[in-house]
Amino acid sequence: MSRIIDLTSPLDPRDLDLIPENQPDLALVVAPRMDYFTHEDWGLDFMVASFGCDPEDVPGRAGPAGEVMHEISTHCGTHVDAPLHSGATCEGRPSRTLSDIGLDELYRPGMVLDVREWARPGEAIPVEALKQAIAATGRDVEPGDAVLIRTGQERYTLRDPEYFAYPGMSGAGTRYLTGLGATVLGTDAIGWDRPIPAMRKAFHETGDSRHIWDGHYAIRDKEALIVQQLVNLGELPLTGFMVGFFPLKLTGTSAAPARAVAFVE
Repeated sequence: MSRIIDLTSPLDPRDLDLIPENQPDLALVVAPRMDYFTHEDWGLDFMVASFGCDPEDVPGRAGPAGEVMHEISTHCGTHVDAPLHSGATCEGRPSRTLSDIGLDELYRPGMVLDVREWARPGEAIPVEALKQAIAATGRDVEPGDAVLIRTGQERYTLRDPEYFAYPGMSGAGTRYLTGLGATVLGTDAIGWDRPIPAMRKAFHETGDSRHIWDGHYAIRDKEALIVQQLVNLGELPLTGFMVGFFPLKLTGTSAAPARAVAFVE
């Protein structure tokens, strides 16, 4: 029987209070704003209005609970990026949207690349680190694999500055993995690329536009799906498991929040 390991980060609206002032846009990928409706207040009023009854007629004087989410991005929490997110074209063709992706593409053999030894805050993970992490798994990357990058971000929460200064993937590293055949690329960091402040600094210091979102832009050359904000990668073996990503099926979108689950024999 398979052991099921949840790789999905929870969405907690209270986390919005922890967003750094210099990165306000991160609020869209951390959590939605939420209104909570209770059984005794909104729920009771709902039942009275729906059934034309008195409050005393409602069993236990309690109706249903409910919530309304506001300002939720399709890139909120653990989510799957479709190729459309990286550009209008991919491999010279119109980029696929999330609703173009089949479930068979989202349930794949998995491999964890443990790069904690080489990961540095705000810096790109070297290609050589990826090569050594692949060697440590005891097998090659096979076409169609889901390759999950363990950077060590599980050590931090949103209360830690290090959470937002995560190690990221470069264009070179991304192309290396897609060139080996990986079709799903995951990370335990909040983003796939280096943090925007780090990329911005590198761009202004060098004038080299290749520092701008190069990890995502690499998907234009070779298609892959990117999954961000994974948790519990340390609970997985380096290989020998299946992993599934189950996003909301939203027509024509560049991404959607997903439940990520590993199945380990």
